[in-house]
Amino acid sequence: MIKFLDLEKINNRFRDEINSRIAKILDKGWYLQGEENEIFTKNFAKYCDTKHCIGVANGLDALNLIIKAMGFGVGDEIIVPSNTYIASILAITQNGCTPVLVEPDINTYNINPNLIEEKITPKTKAIMVVHLYGQAVQMEKIWQLAKKYNLKVIEDSAQAHGAIYNNLKTGNLSDASGFSFYPGKNLGCLGDGGAITTNDDELAKKIKAIANYGSDRKYHHIYKGVNSRLDEIQAAILDIKLKYLDEDNNRRREISKYYRENIKNEKIILPRTYDENSHVWHVFAVRTQKRDEFQQYLSDNQIQTIIHYPTPPHKQLAYSEWNNLSYPISEEIHNTIISLPISPVMTDYEIEKIVEVANEYI
Repeated sequence: MIKFLDLEKINNRFRDEINSRIAKILDKGWYLQGEENEIFTKNFAKYCDTKHCIGVANGLDALNLIIKAMGFGVGDEIIVPSNTYIASILAITQNGCTPVLVEPDINTYNINPNLIEEKITPKTKAIMVVHLYGQAVQMEKIWQLAKKYNLKVIEDSAQAHGAIYNNLKTGNLSDASGFSFYPGKNLGCLGDGGAITTNDDELAKKIKAIANYGSDRKYHHIYKGVNSRLDEIQAAILDIKLKYLDEDNNRRREISKYYRENIKNEKIILPRTYDENSHVWHVFAVRTQKRDEFQQYLSDNQIQTIIHYPTPPHKQLAYSEWNNLSYPISEEIHNTIISLPISPVMTDYEIEKIVEVANEYI
């Protein structure tokens, strides 16, 4: 079976380095908010070309903390794509804000910038963009709208570590960006982890305090905070893997290019990108009308796939108040999307096999 994502093979490349760093942490006996966290967040901020990076517990917390630190709450609206993983929307509603869903571009799967302005009201406080599947959102129109209506821009960069728009990396395209380091991400740790990047000094200071029980120094609490911290072991692992991120992303781009140039089956709609550097191919998502049949066909041919995602947020039971709403572009995507294997440790044989089997699908 060609695995969708072989995490054991991915992480075994770094086994010796990881063991060495973990041994140092054990010897120091310091497991939270220590040197490893400082090293990684400094290096990740440098990688994203931002002034600040704050390590947090996971990607959902990252978005949650950004919204909380910006002071948004009940009655405030945040524009967000209707085609996204539910975490983007959970962060909004967990702060008491109202998500305003905007349809994606069918070609990029990202929020359609041309549909945003009509959804802006006096209650709108921010636009949250999601760099879905690893492709950076085309930001120019969004920046213009944010300036025109005095809105904040928030990035959900959970799937797009290293993607580039106009020579700027994701994480540096907004007022603040949330990252996830879930193990399957392009930059993934060995558990849960997340980070926030920003160039705003005051916002960074506030986020850091809120994430640490609202404390700016020990036993001194200036906000009603939460506990959301990136532990030392995960920070060390991420710092090791960060050195190889660009190399891994380039391999993903090579695989994607091969797929896009060689899968010729008219029943399979291939993903598009407006610029090769804009996409880091966290997943290679194709569309086909008989998705379940296609998935079974691939499984019968020893190819593992995953559906990202089978049900759009507005059709989830958690948001039952939206279940009667219609977002036809999102629904089309969610009903037809399926992700083929793509990772930096795939062999040429595996890649060629997937193309061969895909082309033989009838």
